[in-house]
Amino acid sequence: MVEKQPVLYIVIPCYNEQEVLPITSGMFRDKLRQLAGEGKISPDSRVLFVNDGSKDNTWAIIQKLAEEDPCFEGICLSRNRGHQNALLAGLMEARTRCDITISIDCDGQDDINAMDAMVDAWHEGCEVVYGVRAKRDTDTWFKRTTAEGFYHIMNAMGAKVVFNHADYRLLSRRALDELAHYKEVNLFLRGMVPLVGFKSTSVLYDRASRIAGESHYPLRKMLALAFDGITSLSVQPIRLITGLGLLVSIVSFIGVVWAVVEALLGATVAGWASTTAIVCFMGGIQLLCLGVIGEYIGKIYMETKARPRFCVAERTWEKEREE
Repeated sequence: MVEKQPVLYIVIPCYNEQEVLPITSGMFRDKLRQLAGEGKISPDSRVLFVNDGSKDNTWAIIQKLAEEDPCFEGICLSRNRGHQNALLAGLMEARTRCDITISIDCDGQDDINAMDAMVDAWHEGCEVVYGVRAKRDTDTWFKRTTAEGFYHIMNAMGAKVVFNHADYRLLSRRALDELAHYKEVNLFLRGMVPLVGFKSTSVLYDRASRIAGESHYPLRKMLALAFDGITSLSVQPIRLITGLGLLVSIVSFIGVVWAVVEALLGATVAGWASTTAIVCFMGGIQLLCLGVIGEYIGKIYMETKARPRFCVAERTWEKEREE
């Protein structure tokens, strides 16, 4: 009996990618044709672009690509929802139309040739295949150090993530169906996918420099994503606050005993500087703890609203039906 060839959807979030999209779209199309020619995937496989409320000509380019070649499809979100929401929108859109998906960024930095090994791993029974960077030679010292530190901190906080893995991964339809059951609004997919489980493996690849355009992930957004990941997947910061509060309480109790003893011995001295330092220290600790607690309360508030994580405004295939 001949094994059925799986339908593969390459899901690509796009935000203001008019410079790089005309270049990398051809690369993705050629990769589909190569895999189909080798009998690894079905000729009905597609490239699905997700326009995340771009302000440039990204959506117009996607529409043109879909008109010129049926292997290209696209959806347009009603507004900018962020990378994680855009990626989830593409995955959920594709899961009823394919057997496997591979998510990848549009900038051409991730090695598309790693898709061959990913598809091979799926044929061998893996439901999830993580694309993992073999090294970080293209990163600056600061970015490399902070990125690797992020993964170590995440794991130390109890949020299990795959080291040096971002959002380049293969997911089977079975894994996508289970991922759809996760309803949280605060998304951190690289931490959520390991929670889904199933048989998984990793594929190493080298990451290149961006082909064209500018990065849409400055340090500010990277730090925000890291904090979202920690607070979305772990309550360890709350536990650290509890431990810190206990430690400060013990130190404060010792200080009170010392002050009482000194007063009884009549050895009290003017301590304006030490008193001020202690008050400032305690005030800073309290504000920091309140900020972390407030972040969790804010996330609870957003979750209770149960707002949709994305809204799809247009689909290229709907336009084709109308015509």
